[in-house]
Amino acid sequence: MNRIQRTMIRCKVEKEKALACFLTAGYPTPEELLPLVCAIEKGGADIIELGMPFSDPMADGPVIQLSSQIALQQGVTLEWILSQVRLIRQRSEIPIVLMGYLNPIIAYGAEKFFNDSSLAGVDGIILPELPLEEQGRYADLISANRLANILLVTPTTSTKRIVLIDKGSSGFLYCVSTAGVTGSPKSKIDTNYIKKVKTTAKKNPVLVGFGIKSAEDAKRAVLNADGVIVGSALIELIGKGKSLAAIEVFVRRIKNGMQKR
Repeated sequence: MNRIQRTMIRCKVEKEKALACFLTAGYPTPEELLPLVCAIEKGGADIIELGMPFSDPMADGPVIQLSSQIALQQGVTLEWILSQVRLIRQRSEIPIVLMGYLNPIIAYGAEKFFNDSSLAGVDGIILPELPLEEQGRYADLISANRLANILLVTPTTSTKRIVLIDKGSSGFLYCVSTAGVTGSPKSKIDTNYIKKVKTTAKKNPVLVGFGIKSAEDAKRAVLNADGVIVGSALIELIGKGKSLAAIEVFVRRIKNGMQKR
């Protein structure tokens, strides 16, 4: 078992809902990544999702798109991101998931990238643009390096396809709460859809992402799920220059707010 699996088992045993927090690596500045990770972990996050900046992040809304552009302008690369993962590992055993797009990985060299990621201390990979039918291109490399291959389902995914995606996924199943991009202002948590995913997924715990902006959103999402992923709302706070203490409080509010009382 890797860190993600151990964390999800711990949350289940302790009857906790898991919280994954997304950071764009290198935003707002490269120097702030490590302090942000520490503050988020202190606030109660169970998993860190690091976004690998890309010029055309198709699954992301304006907030994360802008953060990616700023990070790229400051020279953030995959090599730098992996160096930061190694620094995080000197301080923490929190699970780390890399989320990103294929072009930079292909340029880096896929075999080298997955191997270097594992050696640096990465635990899982999310490749949102890669459909189930194309997962085989990298599944063996991901598995050989003991990385979780985290796949996504959406409100338009059929029940039959959810079964197949769940079988192909590892670590957890990423349940996209809306048919839009991250941070959509019109997104609404569909509890019936989430319940369908949770009922259908037999292999993996289910974490809900896209559109989780508050403790109330998180609490509603986990009525039928094992946890949530918070991204745009957190990036927006960071972009406003909120202090590390304020970021920690925001994370703790989400974490505490979705636990059963």
